[in-house]
Amino acid sequence: MVLEVENFHGVYLLFCTNPKYKGRTYIGYTVDPRRRVTQHNKGSKYGGARRTSGKGPWDMVLIVYGFPSDIAALRFEWAWQHPNKSRRLKHVTAKKSSEKAYDYRLRVMANMLSTSPWCRLPLTVQWLKQEYRKDFPVDLQPPSHIPIGYGPIRSKKVKKQTEKEEETIPGLDDLPSISSSQSSRCEVCIKKMKPGEATVECVYPHCGVKSHMICLAKLFLHNEPSQLIPVEGTCPRCKGTSRWGDLIRKKQGCYADLVREITENEDFASHWAEELHV
Repeated sequence: MVLEVENFHGVYLLFCTNPKYKGRTYIGYTVDPRRRVTQHNKGSKYGGARRTSGKGPWDMVLIVYGFPSDIAALRFEWAWQHPNKSRRLKHVTAKKSSEKAYDYRLRVMANMLSTSPWCRLPLTVQWLKQEYRKDFPVDLQPPSHIPIGYGPIRSKKVKKQTEKEEETIPGLDDLPSISSSQSSRCEVCIKKMKPGEATVECVYPHCGVKSHMICLAKLFLHNEPSQLIPVEGTCPRCKGTSRWGDLIRKKQGCYADLVREITENEDFASHWAEELHV
């Protein structure tokens, strides 16, 4: 099964399988993994990078995705490519002479996921090729909110749902509703939400309660007052746990099909990072 992800921003790792260059690696950024690996294997004339041109075939073995913007992803890419130049990665030791390039790249990535600001982003590590998979070192396990996935992945365009489509979603009428008076007030501060104010909505379709972005962020950061970016928190109404990044992704138009997926599948179990400096 291919995993589809909306508003995709990912940083990937390539592994060269050409006997002449086998073992070489390449790190890059993409919004479309399938198209990007094809470009690398076709060469620079087709959009591939100069460093990978003529050295293929290349396998895209792993990708880290969930960045809130291309800026955040590109900063992660640069630091992963140049750990010796990043002020955030001064604690990462240089590549050992006996260490393979591939193992070194994985070690750097593991350190990055445990280092601020990346350790607070709603990222996911996806192994695309099972035969290349390696376990994270015991002392460098990613934070609990950063899952590790397996299998192929592809980007999906954000689909804006019309009012007519919403009316025809099976089971939508059976979901609890929120009155207009409730929806016009912030669930945290209870003040009326004015037009133009930054708001976020609970990712759970059966809830859908809205809050001021700042109010909910402060609520999520109750136990971390020194932090700027929340990692995750509990909805003040439905008590469901959500990653902050998922709330921002929903605000950007993602998860439009979430209600449909829940009602049809019984097995269903931004700007906050753009100013972060590497």
